[in-house]
Amino acid sequence: MHNHIRPWKNIDRRVSRQIRVGNVLVGGDAPISVQTMTNTLTTDVKGTIAQVQACADVGADIVRVSVPDEASAKALKEIVKESPVPIVADIHFHYKRGIEAAEAGAACLRINPGNIGSPERVREVIQAARDNDCSMRIGVNAGSLEKHLLEKYGEPCPEAMVESALDHIRILEDHDFHEFKVSVKASDVFLSAAAYHALADATDAPLHLGITEAGGHFSGTVKSAIGLGNLLWAGIGDTIRVSLSADPTEEIKAGFEMLKSLGLRHRGVNIISCPSCARQGFDVIATVAELEKRLEHIKTPMSLSIIGCVVNGPGEALMTDVGFTGGGNGAGMVYLAGKQDHKQGNEGMIDHIVELVEKRAAQIDADLAAQAAE
Repeated sequence: MHNHIRPWKNIDRRVSRQIRVGNVLVGGDAPISVQTMTNTLTTDVKGTIAQVQACADVGADIVRVSVPDEASAKALKEIVKESPVPIVADIHFHYKRGIEAAEAGAACLRINPGNIGSPERVREVIQAARDNDCSMRIGVNAGSLEKHLLEKYGEPCPEAMVESALDHIRILEDHDFHEFKVSVKASDVFLSAAAYHALADATDAPLHLGITEAGGHFSGTVKSAIGLGNLLWAGIGDTIRVSLSADPTEEIKAGFEMLKSLGLRHRGVNIISCPSCARQGFDVIATVAELEKRLEHIKTPMSLSIIGCVVNGPGEALMTDVGFTGGGNGAGMVYLAGKQDHKQGNEGMIDHIVELVEKRAAQIDADLAAQAAE
């Protein structure tokens, strides 16, 4: 799977400047980071830390936490201290929360500087961010555009969203603050995509992608995949959040699947499987569902093909690290590194495949470590 000899698979990423969110680089040539947001009460420190950890365990690079009041700002300090990943503090309109969050150790503030009051208040928040090595995200949302822009354009539209973003950008740049990223989210995929395309041409700031309020786990994932896929394929986007009415860990999993599908970032096992039909030599659907669960702990990028019969099985196995193709008489063929290796009975197949994948992941890790040491 070598993209450099397949020009039709290459995605030329938009050139953006690079900022830092804690120890995570965003923009430039940094990998596209995947993030989510907690849905616990921030004042429930133990519960919030547990949710942050669960998200980190499935690959979250960054986690956002809402800071709506002073009690939440106080809780944030302990959350930041215990978090394995950088924490973004979501500030609504109160400038003091921004200052408190920066002082509590937040790696980034999600805040629109034009919404927090007087120029003096804006200066105070920017200074707090600068003093505490804290970046910012300008977060424009179609559902909360400024009144004067709605009056000017008549309704939320790409032009209004981009104008809002550029207005907020100007405030930060006028204060010589450049450690920021920008989002222009909408729940409508056409509106959001059009706004991001226009913004990408108007600024070199790194862009945070999202289709806001996308919906439930299934419908929201589909909707986000269409909207974010459009943008990522065009090379737009430096960090992403899939907004789902679901467990935050599901947002991370969906985000990585989108990046894996486009060859932009790889984490864990990419399972290539058939939809199954009357030719299948084993229960493909149940097998894949079980393997997805049992291989969640694998972080090493690798591929696994699970195909029900010999029509496409051998061809798919040629391109995967481990493969299993169904055959007759209750057994199938195991492929390793694209080559037939041995037969395996359907009974005990899942345990055997898990063992093979774990061994292959360990070998890949060892090879990478050896290369790094040279």
